[in-house]
Amino acid sequence: MPTHHRQQSTTEDRSAKRLRMSGPVIGTHSGHFHADEALAVHMLRLLPTYHDSPLIRTRDPEKLSTCHTVVDVGGEYEPSRNRYDHHQREFNTTFPGHGTKLSSAGLVYLHFGKAVIAQVTGLDINSEDAEVLYQKLYDDFIEAFDGNDNGISAYDTRALSTAGIKKRFEDRGFSIASVVNRYNHHWSSSEEAQSKEEQQAAEDARFLRASAFTGEQFEQELTDKFRAWLPARAEVRRAFESRQQWDPQGRIMVIPYKKEGVPWADHLYALEAADNVTNNNHAQVLYVLFAENGEPDSKWRIRAVSVEGGGFENRKDLPDAWKGVRDEELDKVSGIKGCVFVHASGFIGGNKTFEGALEMARKAVEA
Repeated sequence: MPTHHRQQSTTEDRSAKRLRMSGPVIGTHSGHFHADEALAVHMLRLLPTYHDSPLIRTRDPEKLSTCHTVVDVGGEYEPSRNRYDHHQREFNTTFPGHGTKLSSAGLVYLHFGKAVIAQVTGLDINSEDAEVLYQKLYDDFIEAFDGNDNGISAYDTRALSTAGIKKRFEDRGFSIASVVNRYNHHWSSSEEAQSKEEQQAAEDARFLRASAFTGEQFEQELTDKFRAWLPARAEVRRAFESRQQWDPQGRIMVIPYKKEGVPWADHLYALEAADNVTNNNHAQVLYVLFAENGEPDSKWRIRAVSVEGGGFENRKDLPDAWKGVRDEELDKVSGIKGCVFVHASGFIGGNKTFEGALEMARKAVEA
């Protein structure tokens, strides 16, 4: 996986800067920067074409006109000329199947995302797997950048206010965008004493750090989806199709032995939607069983399935009487041998054996 851009910093030597001058020049705006153009620049530099590209940060139209590719500035969206700004009044482009207006990150991903995925993973750009990842990365990662930069909330804030729903705590510092914003703050008296050219160089260096940060998060998300989430599709499909052997109504699903955990939730929701479970007289899956590890003597976990999009809300908690109880006491309360624990919130529990976990699930669905 390309890592050259992560090493860019204020200590970068001049010879390295000269080497990067061989690529097509990328332009973006100077001044206060945001997560979307930071990620857009990083994604471009993952591609061989832009691997050695220098970056110009300016609002000067003449300087921008010399750039091969311009993102988040210039007032133009013209892919044939590699112009990817979204601030113009008439702009309302969205990712296919979505309603969120694109930012510069979304625009670069729209046009280059599949090539980036192919470059990082080695997949054929025209393969089904590349297409699946292309859609998934937008859903789970890129769209939030677009919404944040365009002032679009994940929820209808007016509807929340009308319903009297208030936040329990402030979470503004808990996002990639908020971390990027911190790179804008230098709090350095020595930097304030510098010339305009030195101040611009310091600002550019902070932008590169922000770009490396957003890029690292993107690459980790992509790598995780490629190495774990994507291969899990087939495993979860088999488990879903055989679920009625554990419960006639299909409310229990068992994931087979694996040395590493199988990310099943997204695939389960998709399979249920495709199967149209609620209209085919099939019950939704309430509990998923999986081994703690791939060893034959592994303990087993029982996990309550979350309401899709519901965060910490479950379709059905484990029984109230089991919550927060452990070991022999849980054996007595549940009437099942080998119990290890049930979390106080009722979303997960454990048993020493598969048979014990299955019995917990069968009792829980009927509770």
